[in-house]
Amino acid sequence: MAAPGEPCAGPGVWNQTEPEPAAAHLLNLCFLKTTGVWVPPLYLWVLGPIYLLYIHRHGKGYLRMSPLFKAKMSLAVFLIHTERKKGVQASGVLFGYWLLCLLLPATSATQQASQRDFQSDPFRHLSTYLCLSLVVAQFMLSCLADQPPFFPQGPQQSNPCPEAGAPFPSKATFWWVSGHTKATALERKGSHGLEAPETEPLLQRGGSQRGPLLRAIWQVFRSTFLLGTLSLLISDVFRFAVPKLLSLFLEFIGDPEAPTWRGCLLTVLMFLSACLQTLFEQQYMYRLKLLQMRLRTAITGLVYRKVLALSSGSRKASAVGDVVNLVSVDVQRLTESVTYLNGLWLPLVWIVVCFVYLWQVALVVFAVHALVAKENAMDAEKAFVTLTVLTILNKAQAFLPFSIHSVIQAKVSFERLAAFLCLEEVDPGAVHSSPSRCSAGEDCIRVRDGTFAWSREGPPCLHRINLTVPQGCLLAVVGPVGAGKSSLLSALLGELSKVEGSASIKGPVAYVPQEAWVQPTSVVENVCFRQGLDPPWLERVLEACALWPDVGSFPAGLHTRIGEQGMKLSGGQKQRLSLARAVYRKAAVYLLDDPLAALDAHVGQHVFNQVIGPGGLLRGTTRILVTHALHVLPQADRIVVLEDGAIAEMGSYQELLHRKGALVGLLDRARHPGARGEGETEPTTGAKDPRGSAGGGGPGGGPERSMKLVPEKDITTSEAQTGVPLDDTEGAGRPTGEASVQYGRVKAAMYLTYLRAVGTPLCLYALFLFLCQQAASFCRGYWLSLWADDPTMDGQQAQTALRGWVFGILGCLQAIGLFAAMATVLLGGVRASSLLFRRLLWDVARSPVGFFEQTPVGNLLTRFSKETDTVDVDIPDKLRSLLVYAFGLLEVCLVVTVATPPALIIILPLLLLYAGFQSLYVATSCQLRRLETTRHSFVCSHVAETFQGSAVIRAFQAQGPLVAQNNTHVDESQRVSFPQLVADRWLAANMELLGNGLVFTAAMCAALSKAHLSAGLVGFSVSTALQVTQTLQWAVRSWTDLENSIVSVERMKDYVWTPKEAPWRLPTSPAQPPWPRGGQIEFRDFGLRYRPELPLAVRGVSFKIHAGEKVGIVGRTGAGKSSLASGLLRLVEAAEGGVWIDGVPITCVGLHTLRSKITVIPQDPILFPGSLRMNLDMLHEHTDEALWATLETVQLRALVASLPGQLQYECADQGDNLSTGQKQLLCLARALLRKTQILILDEATAAVDPGTELQVQAALGSWFAQCTVLVIAHRLRSVMACARVLVMDNGQVAESGSPAQLLAQKGLFYRLAQESGLV
Repeated sequence: MAAPGEPCAGPGVWNQTEPEPAAAHLLNLCFLKTTGVWVPPLYLWVLGPIYLLYIHRHGKGYLRMSPLFKAKMSLAVFLIHTERKKGVQASGVLFGYWLLCLLLPATSATQQASQRDFQSDPFRHLSTYLCLSLVVAQFMLSCLADQPPFFPQGPQQSNPCPEAGAPFPSKATFWWVSGHTKATALERKGSHGLEAPETEPLLQRGGSQRGPLLRAIWQVFRSTFLLGTLSLLISDVFRFAVPKLLSLFLEFIGDPEAPTWRGCLLTVLMFLSACLQTLFEQQYMYRLKLLQMRLRTAITGLVYRKVLALSSGSRKASAVGDVVNLVSVDVQRLTESVTYLNGLWLPLVWIVVCFVYLWQVALVVFAVHALVAKENAMDAEKAFVTLTVLTILNKAQAFLPFSIHSVIQAKVSFERLAAFLCLEEVDPGAVHSSPSRCSAGEDCIRVRDGTFAWSREGPPCLHRINLTVPQGCLLAVVGPVGAGKSSLLSALLGELSKVEGSASIKGPVAYVPQEAWVQPTSVVENVCFRQGLDPPWLERVLEACALWPDVGSFPAGLHTRIGEQGMKLSGGQKQRLSLARAVYRKAAVYLLDDPLAALDAHVGQHVFNQVIGPGGLLRGTTRILVTHALHVLPQADRIVVLEDGAIAEMGSYQELLHRKGALVGLLDRARHPGARGEGETEPTTGAKDPRGSAGGGGPGGGPERSMKLVPEKDITTSEAQTGVPLDDTEGAGRPTGEASVQYGRVKAAMYLTYLRAVGTPLCLYALFLFLCQQAASFCRGYWLSLWADDPTMDGQQAQTALRGWVFGILGCLQAIGLFAAMATVLLGGVRASSLLFRRLLWDVARSPVGFFEQTPVGNLLTRFSKETDTVDVDIPDKLRSLLVYAFGLLEVCLVVTVATPPALIIILPLLLLYAGFQSLYVATSCQLRRLETTRHSFVCSHVAETFQGSAVIRAFQAQGPLVAQNNTHVDESQRVSFPQLVADRWLAANMELLGNGLVFTAAMCAALSKAHLSAGLVGFSVSTALQVTQTLQWAVRSWTDLENSIVSVERMKDYVWTPKEAPWRLPTSPAQPPWPRGGQIEFRDFGLRYRPELPLAVRGVSFKIHAGEKVGIVGRTGAGKSSLASGLLRLVEAAEGGVWIDGVPITCVGLHTLRSKITVIPQDPILFPGSLRMNLDMLHEHTDEALWATLETVQLRALVASLPGQLQYECADQGDNLSTGQKQLLCLARALLRKTQILILDEATAAVDPGTELQVQAALGSWFAQCTVLVIAHRLRSVMACARVLVMDNGQVAESGSPAQLLAQKGLFYRLAQESGLV
């Protein structure tokens, strides 16, 4: 065969009888020249047709004939011209072509330069150098990008992704992201506030079944997945080329006669192979991560649409926390598994290829080779090539179980998602709806023989309903608690499952639920609810709904945000806002579920007269009013009386009076058949805004009203997610959810917080174990290099057995040390996560009521789900990885420096670049992580809000706008995720290229200094340096991922600094059992404010309530009634003065002690998911007999006895499978069981009919005969039996005395009684 430096000519060129080393076959000039001539055209001919087909289908428009384009057209004209027609600004195919074309001229020029015979053949030298210069010039041109298309085919983007116009090398290494690290600087690919292109087909085909959903996901995303898999396979080809090149390189080191240029060429080829492996692998990750983002968008949209379509029965069977958990955890786990699907089969291929290289594994390789092989001499090539391949094998063995674990987790999450998507949906055919309005005299609502149930499997709740409602009719629906009044409205909305019969509605529908649902947006957005702004009509609506005085007191007027779940509003304000939303719609049919229950008599009468009644804004429309306010019945056109889910009677008021049937029975039970009013007083539910009022008078002035109707600014979607205090004039409009976003690097204190949670002994023990195992690893490699350099005598080495046994023992010690170290880290992670979760729970539980009013529920849910999951799973894993790679990196630097000292000159600059990359990436990534978490909270809050208000959304047919809003939230979240994704790929690609530079340095130094180095030491150095390729980037990635994950610790610690309540228990207290004995309450110059910057809500209040006295507290909205209850319970601490119970100041009593001695029955009934028994007796202190006796007292024994499971009947989240009245009575029963000396009734019977209320009041009178009772009046009649009544006005006690005395004074109490029709 021709010698390495000879041309490809002569008879000995192809002589196969001469035994030569493999390097001579592969690296002689004849072979290299043949390869250099044929590989580039083959590359272009194979990829060209495929690439042309691709750009034909993905055209972007013509490129202009720029000078750069003309320069590129010198060669490969057809391909370049096609790219110009299709708008390709930078061609990866041509970049690869010119790179391949560059290899042969570069090799020839290097070889000729090394021969130093220019004078003997100058023409050959010049032609070679000229060819190299031209190819280099063309290669440099292919590294540049042309101008954007002159006539782009797609829509123009205001903020396009920089990737589109980046040169190909920049795309390959992700340097195009440099300078665009802020989340707002990048627009997620394929997102313009609408659905991603893949989403709609997924939604159409996915349905709600497992099989079709999987098939739809595969059909939509398969092309991206398969293209990424192809990139991974190409990467693996280069992965396994590196060990072969290392073998040739070590063969070169062992051959003293091999020319130096061959070693340099092998070094370059090894470097290029490692770089190409990096680039193809990172492109795989990039494409799969993009697919993951798109899949997350699609599945989140699918879950959101399912929330909008859930039936009432399904909604009651699912808790809002479960749905948020699906979006925040399960969708994430399912989409992340896409990256690991190839890990189920590809590691098996790696293992097979490794076995082809090795024919055995690990210790067995060396033991068998040393003890059995005939020529058992260990040389550097065999030893370190084997170690390099074993590194790949170890990675395969580690990646396979990790992939299996990820896919199993994804399967569990997919099952949960599929189970949710399979839940029952509303039946679109249950009610026939027509968009056309009714003509005069035509029936707008018609139900024939209608039988309805909450679910298809459940028993009917409405039986044989026959109902016709003509256009313009006001139909009142009355009946006792649990009669089916709300169910009737739900049936008309199509919320119930139709068992038999038919139902139809003509015209647009508006719905006001019994429990007001509002969005955490501004007042005007809540009223308009996705409709255009009509200022004159809005003004009339707000005036009719008595909202102008409230709006006038808000800091930003109509643009004031009302907070999460409307917590900044009283119950009456929320109800009137809900009513205003319905009125503003200008619908043809109005379904009103007891909207007057939460309003005081004056406001209720105003709202009925101005909105609902015959002369109100809704006159001429069809109205169905569910009500317990019997005084409005004479003004109704028709009345329906429901009993036990059936219509007992129906007709006009006078007709039903003459029949003396069910309606007369209701009136008799109320004791005042013709009463005009029931004496309602609107609650404040914590006196949210002490300046608010709910009077029925006109607004506070025309000019101010007009100013507040003018939009002050565009209200962005993200701002609409959270509320601010209504009295916070400086912070009005600022989203609370973003107030806690931190900036910059994570502080060292967060790491210390986590490490303290782990424990100092465990931390030191883990570091010691990692140090020991890394020392064992270093000793093992160094021992192997000594073994490889042992002299060979007759094909054998001395002390082979000793070398083998020591090598094996060191390997076992390293494995044991690594296992113990990782186990220690994971055990410490379990300990830390448990402690941090308990601290978070403690911090939240210790927070005052005001904290929950200002904190969006999405923020809390995110911390208890996503952030907790990160601390549970991610931080221990990232900490383990960081320690493994950091100690491995230290070993690599030590080995390379010891083996080849000249490499230190290159290592130092590489370390500086490493530090720069790490610093830039960590700061950017941590901030993006914070922003991503914050944006994700908005998605969770919006899903939870929609879940709770889906019935209202469907009634208003607002699904489309709400879906668009959800898409916007998801898109905003993805706009932060995309820069994070690209930053991850930028770091991975550049860190691996940096590591490849270290390999190149070590190998090149060895090639140039091979005369002074042993083959064993070189093998040790280069094989160790090859490991740094991924060790380097994974050390930074692990550090950054750890810092990103530590952000979760930071967010879990956010609530450490929020104000906390007083201690729950005190070690010493003057309130010793059996305190309180009598229940005497004394307020002394008591004053209270809700925040330091606000004026006093209650001031100068002084009065004494004797033990066992029944005292009523009445007054208009904002008067301070509920503030007294808040002060008594210390929900808000006194700003001045104090409260004494039985002579003991309550500030000297622990909160648990104080509150356990006071029973409160609030207006908003609270039930928890679980059995009825658990809700009644949470601490399991009472017998079943006591529970049944209590249920008898509150008129619920018959109902509970009829339920499946009776006391074990499972309540849905928030008790949604019971009516509001039933829930209120259950809360009353729970209070009765406590048997405390002090009872506070805060609008306790607001949702029950008057007859039931009077029976309950009589029972309470006997049950709490010896107790002190404070009655915050909902119906003024409730306080007429009290021994004394306190009348609150403007935060002070205006009047005090018995009801008879106050009526005789003809003061404020007398005026309230007049409005209630009691005098």
